[in-house]
Amino acid sequence: MLRVRNCWLVLAGSLCAGLAMAAPVPGANDGVTTQELLQFLHIFLFVFWLGPDVAAYIWSRKAAEAGAPPEMQSVSRQMMTRVEMISRASMSLMLTVGGLLSHYVGLEHPWWQMAGIVLLGPVWLLLILAGFFRDGTPFGATALRLETALRWTVIVAVPLSVAWSTFTGRLDVAPYIGAKLLLFAVVLLCWQLLRTGVPRSRTYLATVWTGLLAAALLGVMKPGVPVVANVVALSVPAPMSGTD
Repeated sequence: MLRVRNCWLVLAGSLCAGLAMAAPVPGANDGVTTQELLQFLHIFLFVFWLGPDVAAYIWSRKAAEAGAPPEMQSVSRQMMTRVEMISRASMSLMLTVGGLLSHYVGLEHPWWQMAGIVLLGPVWLLLILAGFFRDGTPFGATALRLETALRWTVIVAVPLSVAWSTFTGRLDVAPYIGAKLLLFAVVLLCWQLLRTGVPRSRTYLATVWTGLLAAALLGVMKPGVPVVANVVALSVPAPMSGTD
């Protein structure tokens, strides 16, 4: 368990360091290297959100399989929990990476908003890791409650932010970003409902996977982007998606 914890801490530290180095600085010359780093992180997080989520579902089916030996059910539950952690960790950093990528499609952020974008992912990730590795302790329970509260805050705040940005014309330069943000909120809501054990879990799970794939497609196609912006975007490596 200690070895697994150390691996997670190294991975989390590396990702957070990458985010810090990739953050656009006002007035600085943003090179292709920074953009490519963010693109790689974004694709990396997408793959390790969707893939392990499918694997966690498979392990959950094995854990609930009728007639399976108790030892197999126990191992399946452990594997499901550990694999699901990869999805949760990837999810926690999506808004940060997507927000930084949106800088490269012309969506400007005031300094205070950029600071919030950069801090959101690492803080969210630390709460998830604390809740996982300190499970069964008061500290772990507090981290879990804070992470749950953060989830609900994001679920509510993201649609409100999209509505305001759309109304003020802020998303005119890249309207697909608003759609991706709404999909993120829907996926997060379905994930939250799945954790509470609501009925029709397969429907919510299918919505999660469909939403992730739809968000990826929007990031590739970029519908609604002005023609001039599209021409400029084709001249440089375009990010897979904007804000998630």
